[in-house]
Amino acid sequence: MSAKLSCASLHKERPLHIVGDPTLLQRPLVALFCSVKCPGKLILETYELAKRFRDEGITVISGFHSPMEQECLRILLRATQPVVWCLARGLYRKTPTKPVDCRPAVDEGRLVMVTPFPDTVTHITRETAMQRNRVVAELARAVVVAHAAPGSKMEALCHDLLAGGKSIYTFDHPANAALMRAGARSVNLLDITEWAGPNT
Repeated sequence: MSAKLSCASLHKERPLHIVGDPTLLQRPLVALFCSVKCPGKLILETYELAKRFRDEGITVISGFHSPMEQECLRILLRATQPVVWCLARGLYRKTPTKPVDCRPAVDEGRLVMVTPFPDTVTHITRETAMQRNRVVAELARAVVVAHAAPGSKMEALCHDLLAGGKSIYTFDHPANAALMRAGARSVNLLDITEWAGPNT
């Protein structure tokens, strides 16, 4: 069974509380974000990208909170490579079964759950979600944003990350034009082979 661990060395500012193998956080991680509202065409493209990540053995880290992110979690857990789920609250006492039944993946060591929050934080708030997203970005070597809605907290985070020199990739679509102008690159330029790892 997985155990709860504190790994201060894996995060710059605060210890991370983890269920699963903490060494998986040392893999080259690709962060995946998407705003709650996402244009239809981008939904289809994000599905295809998640399948590609799954098939190529990419280790994805995400909050898996928005509907599109949750669908990506379903896709990713159908393969054998690890997935990292960063929570915007303390660790769950029981392995979640919604929106996806995570029990098989946790039991098999394929899903790592990580959070910067202690167990006393039991509710997700806008503030904890923002902090969670920053942790996801810090742990990842590259960030993929399927869509950041104009004026959203996600768009603001993207601007901060770009200003700090973080590589952000997105779909070259009119809905993402502002993000592209801010410095995000087309997801087609992401060399997926650079992030592929063993499936076990």
